[in-house]
Amino acid sequence: MTLTYRKAQNEDSSLLIDIYNAAFYDDYKHYGECPAYGRTKEQMELSIANSPKYIILNGDIPVGVISYQHKGNGEYYLGCLCVIPKYQGTGIGTMAFQYLLLLCHDWKRITLITPSDKEQNIKFYTEKCGFYIGDRVMDGNVEVIQFYMER
Repeated sequence: MTLTYRKAQNEDSSLLIDIYNAAFYDDYKHYGECPAYGRTKEQMELSIANSPKYIILNGDIPVGVISYQHKGNGEYYLGCLCVIPKYQGTGIGTMAFQYLLLLCHDWKRITLITPSDKEQNIKFYTEKCGFYIGDRVMDGNVEVIQFYMER
């Protein structure tokens, strides 16, 4: 499998919405809410402006998205790492995270959150990416775990 990454532009907003909706539909159904699901074109364009997003391509097929925020002083927040369900479990997420580390070459600390009952996500971030589990907090009606990694 050969992955490439393309920085998203405003004209990619509909494609990003499709990828996010595919990746986060189950979360929306399960929790009744999901900030990544059901975005409008305007919301996605604002998100593109505020957080660099990279479309993950397997050949010429868009299979996921990775996005982050640079908080300054080598601190980054991983806002989204999503893979369309039919491509999950193939190593795409792990390779995309390695790509993020190259993009954010000056990183000292990376943080993220994921729902506390998403065992597959917890295993992925701790075992495949090297994150540590931090605090549990409420995000709306959903309990989430804060993850971090430092060097």
